[in-house]
Amino acid sequence: MTEPPIDPESDPRTGHATQAARLYYFQDLTMAAIGRELGVSRSTVSRLITFARASGLVEIKISTPLGQAPRIERAFADLYDIRAHVVPVSETVDELQRLDRVATFAGRLLTSFFESDMVMGVAWGTTVSAVSRKLAPKRTHNSTVVQLNGAANTRTTGVSYATDIIRTFADAYGAVAQGFPVPAFFDYPETRRHLWRERSIKRVLELQDRMNLAVFSIGVMSSAVPSHVYSAGYLEREDRAELQRDGVVGDIATVFLRSDGSHDRIALNDRSSGPSLDRLKVVPRRVCIVAGASKLDALTAALRGGLITDLVIDDISAAQLILRSRG
Repeated sequence: MTEPPIDPESDPRTGHATQAARLYYFQDLTMAAIGRELGVSRSTVSRLITFARASGLVEIKISTPLGQAPRIERAFADLYDIRAHVVPVSETVDELQRLDRVATFAGRLLTSFFESDMVMGVAWGTTVSAVSRKLAPKRTHNSTVVQLNGAANTRTTGVSYATDIIRTFADAYGAVAQGFPVPAFFDYPETRRHLWRERSIKRVLELQDRMNLAVFSIGVMSSAVPSHVYSAGYLEREDRAELQRDGVVGDIATVFLRSDGSHDRIALNDRSSGPSLDRLKVVPRRVCIVAGASKLDALTAALRGGLITDLVIDDISAAQLILRSRG
């Protein structure tokens, strides 16, 4: 169960935590020295500093001087004209641990991207769910987090899964949460066309059109950590066969694409509730989060299609992708 977000405005620790953080980060005092100044123990100072980071009172940002980005990150910029954020991960960790490390980094990074008066679009999925649990809190005003694709299927409404992710994002930033109460895939394309004319649905679509920031991962049929859309009953056997015939390698927000980055004339896309990839491409900042080599074919397709501006990826997978791209 997700813990409720910390509200620094009402928490009694905020005053002392702010003092401790200022002395620690701005004046370079040791925790022992801060303890003497505040009249508390060193362990109390440590807890106050931890609280300051967890509550969003302190935001940590690492700036890389122009021209001094790590080699792999420069390679992504040269090959695909994107900003890559490569996460160091030991070769000894398993896939779940790899995802956890990448999600932790992404959760901190998104806090530096999202500001007041912004709209963030979020596509549900296994990776984004992991990121939602690692978000660094930040107070914003007049901001909104909107769900990008519906979550219902023939076996479940999907509401609790998707809503939990969207609500967790919104709570971290003090934003308004806007769900999207439609199926992930419609049975008929004409059903989607008719529903898209309804005023309640048009309001959500118009909010998506105002996105400043989109957050998503890449879904694939086979992965060490299964993509939710493929593991939770969203696709029937005939759907999977159709995707194979259409040359699909993966999806973004339940919209499918081929290895060359194209997405036209894929029949299932006409029934998807996710935003068209052409609509996605006009969002100013599009953050894709990937952990593990099993998604590299689909990720390469998304890069070829110009669908990503910022990529968060583990270093081993990043190096493999660069080698493939140059091979």
